[in-house]
Amino acid sequence: MVELIVSKRDGLELSADAIRWIIREYTADRIPDYQMSALLMAILLNGLTDEELAPWTEAMLHSGETLDLSDVSKPKIDKHSTGGVGDKISIPLAPIVAACGVAVPMISGRALGHTGGTLDKLESIPGFSVMVDPEEFKDQLDTVGVVMAGQTETLVPADRRMYGLRDATGTVPSIPLIASSVMSKKLAEDLDGLVLDVKVGSGAFMRSLEDATTLAETMVEIGRAAGTPTVAILTRMDQPLGAMVGNANEIAESIDVLKGGGPDDVAQLVETLAVAMLKRVGQSTDEATHSVRKAVASGAALDVFAELVKVQGGDPGIIDNPNLLPHAPREYVLKARRDGWVTRCDARVIGNAAVRLRAGRATKEDAIDPSVGFEILAKVGQRVTEGHPLARVAFESETVLERALQGLSGAWTISDDEPEPTDVILGVVE
Repeated sequence: MVELIVSKRDGLELSADAIRWIIREYTADRIPDYQMSALLMAILLNGLTDEELAPWTEAMLHSGETLDLSDVSKPKIDKHSTGGVGDKISIPLAPIVAACGVAVPMISGRALGHTGGTLDKLESIPGFSVMVDPEEFKDQLDTVGVVMAGQTETLVPADRRMYGLRDATGTVPSIPLIASSVMSKKLAEDLDGLVLDVKVGSGAFMRSLEDATTLAETMVEIGRAAGTPTVAILTRMDQPLGAMVGNANEIAESIDVLKGGGPDDVAQLVETLAVAMLKRVGQSTDEATHSVRKAVASGAALDVFAELVKVQGGDPGIIDNPNLLPHAPREYVLKARRDGWVTRCDARVIGNAAVRLRAGRATKEDAIDPSVGFEILAKVGQRVTEGHPLARVAFESETVLERALQGLSGAWTISDDEPEPTDVILGVVE
């Protein structure tokens, strides 16, 4: 393993046999975390060639079991986000698409670096379990139309182990590592199509449109080579999505979207991605848009979400009574120091503050507090006056609050000039 680390450190190409050996031995606990961390850092610095990326992804995909969903009669389409701040999109999206007659076998991840995790948000629902047995997974997909679960011990175990290791070693923002992580999980789901939400900006792992486009093209090509039609939507992640950043508070905001409300940027992105998913099964843009809006307006999507929560052990009472969700007992309001226009609301700064608040994790062993978080009260393009609230912080202890507030006010820039309006959708790669 040391020889292979040195080879990659020096920019040499690893053979397919070497890559298969690395993934096999690491999954079997015969390569320690510290050596895999060194290799991941070498990959971050030197990348993987096309000749390396294909066997790396395939070895991860086959490091354990894969799902056989061939008995599921409905078309199976999933969506994956490369991670953002306030990115609760999957939670309303999956039930909406399921309500439109498509099966959504969604295997999600946990908080990674400054970005939140769908599984952590779902686990803030009292009783909700993200661990679903493969046979139960198939049955639930048939009956409810949607599963939102984590990786089991046997499903792509190499990725499950590396996911937490990358988070704790600063090796997250690597195009080949992100691409192989995402696609190995998704290809294990036996999908008929895949939609990717590739984030761009300060709060994303890909900060430039060029890097995000490269990542999107890489994943789309992996999907195409595996026979899974894949499309990537490039979306802006310079400021948090919606108003809520945390876990339980993002569940409450997701329920608002399912009821036909919620912040405009969240509702827009949910609809865009839902339409893209339905187009994978042959619907036109107009047909898909009508289906999505009808699923929300009729309450069908909310009913699917309630059934999803119930079947996975959660309390569906949260839908009508959000007070059943965890909520921190104390609040602090961060205020503007001058009059002007908000020209910046930095997602990364806010995401890092959320980690310090314990809404995310700094190491893979950290426990998350589902009750804490931010409500963003001033976003780009908004006019504020001195003393106007910028964010409301829900917290448990003064010590944690003090850590979270370090540098948080620097997330906002307030200027004399009104900024140009921006769109959350930046482009499409297919």
